[in-house]
Amino acid sequence: MTQHPLPLAGLKVVEFTHMVMGPAAGLMLADMGAEVVKVEPIGGDKTRRLNGSGAGYFSMYNRNKKSICLDLKSEEGAKAAHRLIDAADVFIENFRPGAIEKLGFGYETLSARNPKLIYCSEKGFLDGPYAHRAALDEVAQMMGGLAYMTGPPGRPLRAGASVIDVTGGMFGAIAILAALQARAQTGKGQLVSASLYETSVFFVGQHMAQYAVTGEPAAPMPARVSAWAVYDVFDVMDDEKVFVGVVSDTQWRAFCEAFELTDWANDESLALNNDRVARRDEIMPVLRDMFAKFTKADLMARLERTGLPFAPIARPEDLTDDPHLTASGGLLDMTIPEGREIALPALPISMNGQRTALRQNPPRAGEHSVEVLRSLGLSDEEISTLHESGHIGADGASVNLQAAE
Repeated sequence: MTQHPLPLAGLKVVEFTHMVMGPAAGLMLADMGAEVVKVEPIGGDKTRRLNGSGAGYFSMYNRNKKSICLDLKSEEGAKAAHRLIDAADVFIENFRPGAIEKLGFGYETLSARNPKLIYCSEKGFLDGPYAHRAALDEVAQMMGGLAYMTGPPGRPLRAGASVIDVTGGMFGAIAILAALQARAQTGKGQLVSASLYETSVFFVGQHMAQYAVTGEPAAPMPARVSAWAVYDVFDVMDDEKVFVGVVSDTQWRAFCEAFELTDWANDESLALNNDRVARRDEIMPVLRDMFAKFTKADLMARLERTGLPFAPIARPEDLTDDPHLTASGGLLDMTIPEGREIALPALPISMNGQRTALRQNPPRAGEHSVEVLRSLGLSDEEISTLHESGHIGADGASVNLQAAE
């Protein structure tokens, strides 16, 4: 297969980010070819040391990036960071409100130095009465209506992944790409922002529209009135489960034929979707009894032959050897900073028939400090002096100036 150049090759990005939202925005640009330099504090981003549900954050959202550790509170560290950003096309930050300005890296300061800079601020809230608040993915899901819609009535429940952080990062990346297109026309950079709260509200927009159209508030998903009669998880043999959906009248006819449901196939009162939904309480017990006699493999094989929507109930750990992902380049083999080799999801896109690839393992803290500082014109003596004074950090006990040659 012909290898096409990456679409963002040559784009220079600097990110002051941590946790998920900011790094996710940088990841999307990096995977599409941008040169992304992650500026970390001395000792590395604290996200590297999270445990529990946060243990995978750094490895997942920081591949294809370079790392430099700088003390931004020192004059020397800040000067090096400014030189780096002066040569960049894009700057991404997700500091708490006001913090980045106190360090001297606010939009007004950076754009005055580099008028072509696209400055992306990833925040909890866009401008408005809430803009001063700190926020987290969970905060946004709770106040943005998503947790209410996810859990059963009276039990708001956050989604099972950092969906708002990741999607907020994606919206930031989209805004950056739009701003780059505008810069190509005007020659000027601009400030763009994305946020957690507004991202969550955008997700529940369909439910807001449902209320506007019907006059009835949307029920939480576990208690919703389904738009389709057959759209549920079913128990099969060996305590396994399979999701099955029948979402059109054509699919209904194919479904009845595949499972020899002759009476239903000939019943004109079930021919239309809304009529079937009205009789869901009659249909579902029959299907639950029928599917309970199938193994998972046999049921999925029949559904696949028929062309009907279905899904096994997979766990995240099951996906590491998923045959579709492994065959299609959907998993990227990499070595994480702890030294383990793992496979993590690629961007869910294809361009010119090709998936994005791994070019750089998730970096060790300060792994590229010497390389990046040299690219800014600093001499080895200057770099050594900065390191000895504690204003920069590099992977390992000392700066190995030979390693970057």
